[in-house]
Amino acid sequence: MQISNSTTISMDQSSSEFKSKGGLKRIVSAFRYSIDGFMHALRHEHAFRQELMVAVPATVIALLLPVSAFQKLALIAVLGLVLLVELINASIEAVVDRVSLERHPLSKAAKDLGSAAVALAITMAGATWAVVLYNRFF
Repeated sequence: MQISNSTTISMDQSSSEFKSKGGLKRIVSAFRYSIDGFMHALRHEHAFRQELMVAVPATVIALLLPVSAFQKLALIAVLGLVLLVELINASIEAVVDRVSLERHPLSKAAKDLGSAAVALAITMAGATWAVVLYNRFF
């Protein structure tokens, strides 16, 4: 990789020192980081906790509903999608706040776009539940 007229570096030298190398240690570390992320979300992300309080009982309800296995999967998957998008939104917000707490149009845009993604995921979840329940009971 050419950086300037006089400097050439390899891709290995330009990657982060925090980037894992591979193997079983990487898998164990990745699992540990994931647990840390969930714990952080549970402790510090109010929206994640609210959505989880809806997702857990809704998952139980989905499993008990007299619908097909595919419909159960769809109902549970859209709940997982909401949680997944919320985690990504929280990470965007954390990075924006880490860079600067000053108000800036790009910071607002990043946070608003993350929020819009969560709203879209919730809308998709609501629509999926509405269609499955309507088809089953009406």
